[in-house]
Amino acid sequence: MNGRSKAVVEMRTADAPFDFDTFFYAHYDRTARAIARVIRDPARSEELAVEVFWKLWRHPGAHGEHASGWLYRVAIRTALNELRRRARSDHYESLSDSRESSPTPEEVHAVAEEQRQVRTVLAAIDSRKAELLLLRSSGLSYEELASSLNMNPKSVGSLLSRAQETFRKEYIKLYGEPKNER
Repeated sequence: MNGRSKAVVEMRTADAPFDFDTFFYAHYDRTARAIARVIRDPARSEELAVEVFWKLWRHPGAHGEHASGWLYRVAIRTALNELRRRARSDHYESLSDSRESSPTPEEVHAVAEEQRQVRTVLAAIDSRKAELLLLRSSGLSYEELASSLNMNPKSVGSLLSRAQETFRKEYIKLYGEPKNER
């Protein structure tokens, strides 16, 4: 294919309407998994993934070459909102619960407790930093992170380092020094 015909094909591709169905099938599983890693509820993560795609459908400005970045950013924000909603719900339920139950030392050190603590810290820190940490833990590269969060790719490393430090400080503030450093 010569240079002119290649340019024509690229121009047609760029002018083609957004193929939502193909995009949905290509990204649904990864979006649901990213949400599930945050909220730890596979059924609810599938519901939230559908909501995220519904938002994409209703937001034509997000269609195009940066649609995947927009999608994952909204997915992580939706997951964080779900964590915050749960935290509020748990708080109000604990206020109405008359019995006080304190965790045993074994429960404090259990993996489930550690995951809850991490989710609490993520819900407490700045949303942009939490998004950056969650997207990175979902396996996105620095370039994908930059695209998803509309930032300079050269600053992703330092922003990620700052986000990790913020997370560490908030964790220590809420729970003290971790007993077992990994």
